[in-house]
Order: sequence, then C-alpha cells, then structure tokens
Amino acid sequence: MSSALDSMAGKVCMVTGANSGIGKATALGLANIGATVVMVCRSQERGEAALTEIKQKSSSERIFLLLADLASQAAIRRVAEDFKSQYSALHVLINNAGIIPRKRQVTVDGFETQFAVNHLAPFLLTNLLLDILKSSAPARIVTVSSDMHRGATINFEDLQSVGSYRPVRVYSETKLANVVFTYELARKLQGTKVTANCLHPGMVATKLLADGIGIPRLLKSTTKLIGSSSEKGAKTSLYLAASPEVEGVSGKYFVRQKAVESSKISYDQDLASRLWKQSTELTGLADCRLQI
Repeated sequence: MSSALDSMAGKVCMVTGANSGIGKATALGLANIGATVVMVCRSQERGEAALTEIKQKSSSERIFLLLADLASQAAIRRVAEDFKSQYSALHVLINNAGIIPRKRQVTVDGFETQFAVNHLAPFLLTNLLLDILKSSAPARIVTVSSDMHRGATINFEDLQSVGSYRPVRVYSETKLANVVFTYELARKLQGTKVTANCLHPGMVATKLLADGIGIPRLLKSTTKLIGSSSEKGAKTSLYLAASPEVEGVSGKYFVRQKAVESSKISYDQDLASRLWKQSTELTGLADCRLQI
C-alpha cells in the first residue's frame, strides 16, 4: 500500500493537541500539502510557539490557533462555536490530544481527567462539529487511539476510576473507548459522506510516553531509543486525513497505514451503544436532541 497524499489545498483541518509531539507533526504535515490548519491547544504560549515553527517550516500562512482546555466541557463548547464563527467548512477533524496523569486528577466538571480528555473531549467536540463536517462532505474524522486498547475493558461501574486508579490501565481503557466510539460513529454516519476511522501511531518518543509509563527523568532525553519520532508517529494520521486510498473508508482501525483488526471487545455493539448513551449523558448532549 502506498502512502501518497492528495493536495489539501482548499481543505480546512482541525488538529487537537497540536503544540507538540504527534499533533504538531500532523499539523506540519497537513500544512506541507496545502491545508488550512486550525491548531487546538491548551497553552497560548506553547501554541503560539508551535504555530510560528510550523509556519516557518511549511512556508504557509494558513495556520491558525484556537485555545481550549479539553478537560473543560465549557471550553470545548466555546472552541466549537469559535471555529464555526470563523470558518465555513471543516473537511478533516483529527482528535489527537491525549494525556496520562501519574496520579488521579479531577476536572472542573468533576470527571477523572484521563477519561475526560482522552474520551469525553473527542466525543463532545466531534458531535458539536458534525453539522459543519456534514455540510463540508466528503469529510473525515480521525481519532488517535493506541494498541494499548488491547486487553482493556470498560468498567461502567467505575468510569471515573474512583475505586482504583492505575494510569496505564486507565489510559488503555480510554484508548479502547476511542475505538468503540469510532466504530459506533461510523455506523451512525453511514450515508453522510463523513467517514470515521481510528489508528495506532506506534510507540512514539514523546513527553506523554515519558511521563505516562514512568520513564525515569534521567532517561527522558533518550526516549528516542525506545520510541519512534513524532514524524513517523504522524504518518498514519496524515494518511487517514489526506490519502485518496481511504476515500469512503469508514469504521476501521489502522496501524502503519493499513486497516487491521482491533480487539475482539471493540466490536461489541451493545458495549458501543452503552458507551454512547453514557457519554451523551456525561457531556450534556442527551438533552439537545442531537441529530446524526
């Protein structure tokens, strides 16, 4: 399978978590093939630094920054409205942002932070942007998951990890939620010309890896020895965003730019329906008669 990418001139793409790691490499890759790129970042300082770097490296001025703390549902709603007030189209949404706090934390909304940022945030943002994605079709939704979803389950009795919090276990559960969400979203979007796929980027040497799996601080500068570069990690995200080979392909899990089987439990449609229902309730979407 080749990895040729179409020119994205005239296309508008949003990338969350775009100030570092895979997200920044993805934003740069999209800029290099002509896309208008909207970076969603939490930190204004880091976001502006990444924005300047990407403009310099890509020689493109069509790179823009929106600020949002994805741990806050109010901030997610604001950034969705800000985007729709500034842009008339959205052709690619890349849900890239992710975290692995070493200790259990709680968001302003009262949710465990990993579950909130890694699952509820892309769930809410995607749903809030579905209207503009559908009006821009053909459009693509790309969600960065992980092969760490394998072996995980979703504990509906303790979604907030109150009873027990182990960072890698919770991360694995949220990455399973990404896959399950993608498959259910793809089913709901059939016939709309909006596709939804997810991916494993590989083990990438980022701060997320160093902090999340407990690499000693003295070794953090050498994470390249145990992980690939962010540029390599971004390849499958870019492939799903811009390759003509996946036009119309939906509801798949990709590794190294190839569709592969995800874990057995990820195909459980009863689990998917339950997760979707719980997620709509936890994000306040259950009361807004959301139409897909």
